[in-house]
Amino acid sequence: MDLSDFEADNSVSCRLSSSIPDVCRTEDCCLGIDEAGRGPVLGPMVYGICFCPVSRKEDLKNLKVADSKTLTEAERENLFLKLDEAKGFVGWALQVLSPNTISTSMLQRAKYNLNALSHDAAIGLVQYALDCGVQLKEVFVDTVGPAEKYQDKLSQRFPGVEVTVRPKADSLFPIVSAASICAKVARDHAVKSWKFAEELGEVDTDYGSGYPNDPKTKSWLLKYLDPVFGYPQFVRFSWSTAQTLMDSKAVAVHWDDDEEDGEKAAARQNNTSMLSYFSRSKPPELTHTRDTHRFFTERKLQSINTL
Repeated sequence: MDLSDFEADNSVSCRLSSSIPDVCRTEDCCLGIDEAGRGPVLGPMVYGICFCPVSRKEDLKNLKVADSKTLTEAERENLFLKLDEAKGFVGWALQVLSPNTISTSMLQRAKYNLNALSHDAAIGLVQYALDCGVQLKEVFVDTVGPAEKYQDKLSQRFPGVEVTVRPKADSLFPIVSAASICAKVARDHAVKSWKFAEELGEVDTDYGSGYPNDPKTKSWLLKYLDPVFGYPQFVRFSWSTAQTLMDSKAVAVHWDDDEEDGEKAAARQNNTSMLSYFSRSKPPELTHTRDTHRFFTERKLQSINTL
């Protein structure tokens, strides 16, 4: 699976897809939706769709697709190759949601939780298939949140398409199993080949499963916690596991109360105010230039002399 588009900038989300089989533009099709990597604190979450003509459901079933969580990595890779080789009647598309996208979405001022993010990713992929000319007749979805409510939401969004939302849909419908395999293979590749934009030197890639309760993952999180800037973008810093470690191990940050002057608040706590670093002037002989940390350049932040 070619993830070069995502690897070019893994701080943002990316859509990947196969070619659209001609038969999917002329015959009624079924489509399955599933995700991989919802729970881990490390790496992206990947939403996947897979589609084929309703008349070819048995052919898809004969590929022996199954819920990706019940398969070994080698079995998933083999089944994805079979799906890719069946491109005459099978198509797929993926939305790779970067850890940075997930965290900034969940922590923005207007709350955007993981369920809403997941729903929007799924809706976007279904719309992508329709825009590409796929003749969708049936959609099968592994639920996120209450199944009945989610099914109503999708049915209203896509009138004329028969929507079925079920818990464990990846073990009930082969087309959802196929989507699950595509999503899981993509996530596995993304995690294994992750390119760290931060200057971390030789990175230890033995970070376990990425789930918060994995001892290897916890050890990795402790090792790569910067006391000032937190974690590299490989980490979902909105997860409670990461936040707890930052609260206990990183440098404390005092956010001035809106009703209290920053300088006075700092003096009260015997600290130096953050504002003083922006307004303080230095003698010419002490002035020197140095490279700006990427944290500031990525966000287009510049030093100022006055407020």
